[in-house]
Amino acid sequence: MRGVFAPRVFIVPLFISEGYFTEQVIPRELGLALNDQPDFPRVQKRGSQTLHYCGPVGTHDSMTGVILGRAREVVEKFPFPRLPRPKETTLFIAGHGTGNNENSRKAIERQVELIRAQAIYAEVHPLFMEEEPRIGDCYAMAATRNLVVVPFFISDGLHSQEDIPVMLGEAKAAVAERLKRGQPTWRNPTEKHGKLLWYGAGIGSEPHIADVILERVRQMAA
Repeated sequence: MRGVFAPRVFIVPLFISEGYFTEQVIPRELGLALNDQPDFPRVQKRGSQTLHYCGPVGTHDSMTGVILGRAREVVEKFPFPRLPRPKETTLFIAGHGTGNNENSRKAIERQVELIRAQAIYAEVHPLFMEEEPRIGDCYAMAATRNLVVVPFFISDGLHSQEDIPVMLGEAKAAVAERLKRGQPTWRNPTEKHGKLLWYGAGIGSEPHIADVILERVRQMAA
């Protein structure tokens, strides 16, 4: 924050969960928390400034609609061999997961429960890169032939474009070559293990995220 002189400074973590980075690493690096204390003050005075540490983007209530929109968007864009009906489809929400903080998976599990309650899809499950159930478990977990995986990540970066496609069964060399050519690293839909899998875009590229950031600032300001 060097060079920032505004009397009120709002810090909005562009992360999914209230987990390791948002509750430990960032507050520690900003000097808001000492020794990873979990109950650090979210509003602190620093000389003539007031620092406001907002909630992360990924826990905002509107993320449910963003996930559903991503899932609907990818199958409508690639309706092969026909547009799958939601009741014939299992939706997976994929995230990172980490043993460093037990809250890291809660944002995804909350979205799973919220979407299950709407009874749109045949099944809704979480998947994680570093915790159970793992990304590659989706084929065995789904009772339906059709699967849609939505990466619950802020950016279309290393994890969503490279790591997860490989964990879903694509050859690492093929993923690297597609990325080099500027092509999607997953071909929708791809058939594996007798299932058809559609892989959506990360939520961070959704234009609505800008509104969520502003809403987080308004909430803290109030």
